[in-house]
Amino acid sequence: MKQLTYLRINNDVEYVQREHQAKRDRGAARELTQDKMFQEDTVESAPPANELPAGKSLLERAYLQAVEQVDDTDPMRTRILDAAEEQFRRWGIQRSTMEDVARTAGISRITVYRRFATKEELVERVILREFRRYFDTFLVDIAAATNVGDRVVLGFVSSLRALRGNPLIGGLITAEPDHFVSSLVGDDGRAVAMVREFVAQQLRQEQRAGTIPPDLQVELVAELMVRICASFLAVPSQVVDLDDDEQLAALARQFLVPMLDPHGR
Repeated sequence: MKQLTYLRINNDVEYVQREHQAKRDRGAARELTQDKMFQEDTVESAPPANELPAGKSLLERAYLQAVEQVDDTDPMRTRILDAAEEQFRRWGIQRSTMEDVARTAGISRITVYRRFATKEELVERVILREFRRYFDTFLVDIAAATNVGDRVVLGFVSSLRALRGNPLIGGLITAEPDHFVSSLVGDDGRAVAMVREFVAQQLRQEQRAGTIPPDLQVELVAELMVRICASFLAVPSQVVDLDDDEQLAALARQFLVPMLDPHGR
């Protein structure tokens, strides 16, 4: 009897083991099928994103999109970006996964991967959209100023306020500065050069309007202005309260505006 009981138990154990193995095999088969389906799905033509020339920094692409009014027309991509922005704001970029974004958006993970092949691409697109929003606001703000000095002051103050006050970009600056700085300048200086050229263009318009000296070295002045602003964004100050608009305006009026007329004419 004991031997029969032992054999029965052994048979039961073997049966359970076989069932577990069969389940594992079926699970592996399902995963392979899903992976194959995913690979096939990613080849399907999801509506293409509005692409700009490759090799440009996030900041450069955002500015060009703002100037050219380039908009994404795919509602599903917008839905994913909205969900990713919410997820990144709540938990940060490093702690968030593509599955988290899919859950927040109420869609499948495969749908996310159809639009964004990697998490890195999704992160870039979210940050790009935030910079685009910043540039949209910036262009409106400086247009409202009545003279060149006010345009410099307003541009400086609004830039720091908009970027630091943005829930996502501001969070990156304080919580994940390495990610922010690499996104901003990890391009051999092209982002700074692009913004410098934008500022230089504004200064050339001022020269043509006769509001600043015709012999002003606009590229050099623009370079200094951009680097000062970028340094405040990247490195916290122990002297200047970056949350005080009046102090920032006074700083810009004392040190940046005089750059427009270095000879005091």
